Amino acid sequence: MPSDEQLAVGLLGRTAHGRAATSLRALPFLASARHIVADGGVLLRMPRSCGYHQVCAGSVVAYGADNLSSAGPGESLWTVQVVGRCDVHEPSADEIERFGPAPREVDGEPFEPVYLRIEPRFGSVHFTDGAAGSL
Repeated sequence: MPSDEQLAVGLLGRTAHGRAATSLRALPFLASARHIVADGGVLLRMPRSCGYHQVCAGSVVAYGADNLSSAGPGESLWTVQVVGRCDVHEPSADEIERFGPAPREVDGEPFEPVYLRIEPRFGSVHFTDGAAGSL
C-alpha cells in the first residue's frame, strides 16, 4: 500500500486546482493555484501580479485539494494535503503544456505565470466511507 504522501500526490493528479498555505509575517496566508504532478513533486502555476509566489518560494508550504465539488454519484469524497519546501521552478515545455491554457487576465491584469515546485515531505489523506481501498 502506498504511503500517505504517495497517495496524496496521486490524488492531487486527479484535480487541477488547490490551495497553498504558508505564513506571512507570522499570520496565516492562503493562495489558490493551478497544479500538476511531475516526478513525485507538485508544480504550481500562479499569477505574478498577485505576488503570492514571493510568499511561497523558499518557504515550507502546505498544499491541499479535494474532490468535494466534483465527486460523481456514489464516488467517495476525499481531501489531501502535502507539506514540503516550495521553490521557484523552470518548467519544461511538456510541463507547461500539461498545465493547459492560462487565463488571459487575473484581477484585470494580464496573466504572467510564475511556476513553483513543492517537494512533498509529509502527506495526509482523508476519505468518506472508508474508500481508500477502492482507488
